[in-house]
Amino acid sequence: MKANETSFLRFLQGPKQFLVPIFQRRYSWEKKHCQRLWDDIMRIGANPGITSHFLGSIVYMQPGVGNISTVPEFLVIDGQQRLTTLSLLLLGLGKAIEEKRSDIGISPRQLSNYYLFNADEEDELRYKQLLTRHDKDTLIQLLERREPADASHRLVENYAFFKVKLERAELGVVYEGIKKLMIVDIALERGHDNPQLIFESLNSTGLSLSQADLIRNYVLMGQDTDLQKMLYEEYWFPMEQRFGDAYSKRFDRFIRDYLTLMTGKIPNIRSVYESFKVHVPSIESQDALEAVAAIARYSRHYVRIALLQEEDQEIRDCFADILDLGVEVAFPFLLGVYEDWTQCRIEKSELIEILRLVESYVFRRAICGIPTNSLNKTFAGLTKEIDKSNYLQSVKAAFLRMSAYRRYPANSEFRRELMVKDVYNFDRREYLLRKLENYERREPVNVSEYSTEHVMPQTLSEAWEAELGGNFRETQEKYLHTIGNLTFTGSNSKLGNRSFREKQYMKDGFRDSPLRLNRSLARAEKWDEETIRERAEELAEKALQIWVYSEV
Repeated sequence: MKANETSFLRFLQGPKQFLVPIFQRRYSWEKKHCQRLWDDIMRIGANPGITSHFLGSIVYMQPGVGNISTVPEFLVIDGQQRLTTLSLLLLGLGKAIEEKRSDIGISPRQLSNYYLFNADEEDELRYKQLLTRHDKDTLIQLLERREPADASHRLVENYAFFKVKLERAELGVVYEGIKKLMIVDIALERGHDNPQLIFESLNSTGLSLSQADLIRNYVLMGQDTDLQKMLYEEYWFPMEQRFGDAYSKRFDRFIRDYLTLMTGKIPNIRSVYESFKVHVPSIESQDALEAVAAIARYSRHYVRIALLQEEDQEIRDCFADILDLGVEVAFPFLLGVYEDWTQCRIEKSELIEILRLVESYVFRRAICGIPTNSLNKTFAGLTKEIDKSNYLQSVKAAFLRMSAYRRYPANSEFRRELMVKDVYNFDRREYLLRKLENYERREPVNVSEYSTEHVMPQTLSEAWEAELGGNFRETQEKYLHTIGNLTFTGSNSKLGNRSFREKQYMKDGFRDSPLRLNRSLARAEKWDEETIRERAEELAEKALQIWVYSEV
């Protein structure tokens, strides 16, 4: 490894091409990063007392001895974000000089020939930098001053950012600032230096490399070019496409859940990469192929679960309800069950029943106020309790064996707690009312169009005090926020604290409502402690049918 301090512009001069390998992450600098770079350049450019400014390091692999190209090709290991962003700025600076006809000591042609193009070359060898397939065409189109088609939006946005800045700036100051930028030029030697170790050490210094970046490079970086390309093109790139914009946020969590399923242990989200290396200690060709193929297969399951990309409507509805509950800790278990379904080890009906058991288990516990801090370990270990020869029954039995703080609340406990719980201030209130409303409906109601209504209002009028009777204060305190007194309405502001009769008979009142939750309210003769309890019992009975108990 050779490391030298040099100016950024000197680093770019001469025939050379920096290739961002296919396994690298795409260009991802945001406006805030460009603003910080711009501020630094303007500050040092305007201050004659500042002779240099350290930009960071650019790490690359030198060409092999067999490389006979007239343009040396360097594989960029780290620094592509800085390299690409400054290329955008230099491109914009050349255009601004041309438009303003400014004399700053360098011409647009010189800027291009020295720092953006290999002037004497043709085709792709003309460009000093080639990005990954996500961004390559966009950068080339910008360099050629063509309108990018199917553009990489980060590149286009940041180029536009610099164009606006350059329109208002003194171009000589900008160029002076760029000339003062210094980097550490780190050249790795093929066959001697381990680029993955360098990549890891850069991560340890605090540079923002995600766990996904490290894993991808660990698996792909050491492979020969043909295998590397095959693994990326057939497995890794399609996986990134499946995740879409959620890749950077979701992939680390997916790998954590995947490793939890595979090992039965839950890695810390910040040390997923280290756990992955323990799980896949060898990256020889066959090991790498098997590892990437398995990750790709389970990633397909993950996006169908977590991003609701499942094609089967019934199964997708189950996933949607689980997501609505916010039970991501169940994903390792769900990944395993879904894999078994895709391998025809269980029927679709069995998969759905298991998904509903997971939903019921979590929701019953939430209603009963059982702490959730053990759920991740519960689901991490649940897979091991499945008897593949008696699949569904073994899952049910595993739920029933749970006791104490891991218990699956029985009907009596669930029913009792649901009737008295403060549901209005419950974080899953809308989920609860939605499920009650849509139970056995062929065409589910979109409850986002409705708001939660207290039948007995939070502020009692004289009419309501008379309706509730002599113990109206106790009745309100006890039942105000409970399930028996809550419903959905599209006329919340109209209903307000009107009397019960007015809420029933007014336009858009309970008797006009198309909602099933309002049927008992439409036919009630009065609204007091007795009728609130009756409605609570009715809804609790329905809840027992929705959130079922695990029975072998």
